[in-house]
Amino acid sequence: MSSRSVNDNVIITCALTGAGDTVRRSPHVPVTPEQIAASAVEAAEAGAAVVHIHVRDPGSGAPSRDPRLYREVVERIKETGTDVVINLTAGMGGDLVIDPDEPLKHLPGTDLVSGLDRLPHVEELLPDICTLDCGSLNFGDGSNLYISTPDMLRQGAKRIQELGVRPELEIFDTGQLWFAKQLLAEGLLDDPTVFQLCMGIPWGAPADPGVLQSMVNMLPEGAQWASFALGRMQMPWVAQSILLGGHVRVGLEDNLYLGKGNKATNAQLVERAVRIVESLGSRVASPDEARQKLGLKSRA
Repeated sequence: MSSRSVNDNVIITCALTGAGDTVRRSPHVPVTPEQIAASAVEAAEAGAAVVHIHVRDPGSGAPSRDPRLYREVVERIKETGTDVVINLTAGMGGDLVIDPDEPLKHLPGTDLVSGLDRLPHVEELLPDICTLDCGSLNFGDGSNLYISTPDMLRQGAKRIQELGVRPELEIFDTGQLWFAKQLLAEGLLDDPTVFQLCMGIPWGAPADPGVLQSMVNMLPEGAQWASFALGRMQMPWVAQSILLGGHVRVGLEDNLYLGKGNKATNAQLVERAVRIVESLGSRVASPDEARQKLGLKSRA
C-alpha cells in the first residue's frame, strides 16, 4: 500500500490515567472516578474528541477492572453534558507475572482472566469504543507478560461485535497487525476498522518513523488509525502521525511532562497537541466529526 497523505482533520484522543505506576510520580494523574471524569471534561474542553478511560482503586491508586468505577466515571462525564466520545479500555485482565526460576508460579501483579471476563463493563455501559489488545507481549523488562491469545481475541472480538461497540485495535507490533487483519478476514471486525499503533513500549514496536511507516503500509484499505509514543516522544509523534495521515493520542497514560521538570495535566497535553495540529496546517476534529470518521452512532 502506498504512503498516506497528511491528515487535514485530526482526531485527538486523550488517554487520561492508564494502569501504570504513575500516581506516585505526578500529582496530576487522576485516581478517583470524580478526578478521572473531571480530567475527561477538561481534556474535551481543550480539544480532545475522544477520551480513553482506565479506572483505579480510589484508595491505593492501583489499576482496577471494577465495573462500578467505570459506571461512575461515565455517569459523571455525561452529567456535565460534555460532548466527547467515550473509549473504555478492555485490556485489563491480561497481566501475567512469572517467576523466572519457576515459570509455572505466578507472582504478585498477575491479573489474568479470559477474553470475555475482560468485558463486563463494556457489556453494561456500551461505550462508543472499547479497546482490543491484539496480541501477547513481553511487557517491559523483568518477567511481566501481557497475554492475549488468538483464541481470546476471536472470543473478545465476536462479543464486542455482538454488542455493537466499535473496537479500537491496539497494535504493539507488526505480528499483531497481521492478526488483526486476520480477524477482519474472518468477519469478526466491521468497517471502518479503527487501529491504534502503540510505539515505544518495551518490547514491542520501537518509536521509529520507519517502523511506523511500515505499519501504516500494512493497514487494510479504509482503516482509520492513530498512533502514539511514550514519554518525550509523545509530542513529536503527534506530528509524525499527522504527516503519515493518522490521528493522534496524548495524555498522562503515556507521558507526564510538557518539558523537562514541567509536569503536565491532561488538558495541557491536549492543548499542546492542538497547537501542533494547527501548526501543520490541519484542523482538530470535533466529536461529531470523530463519530462520522469512526463509524459511530450519533450522539443521543
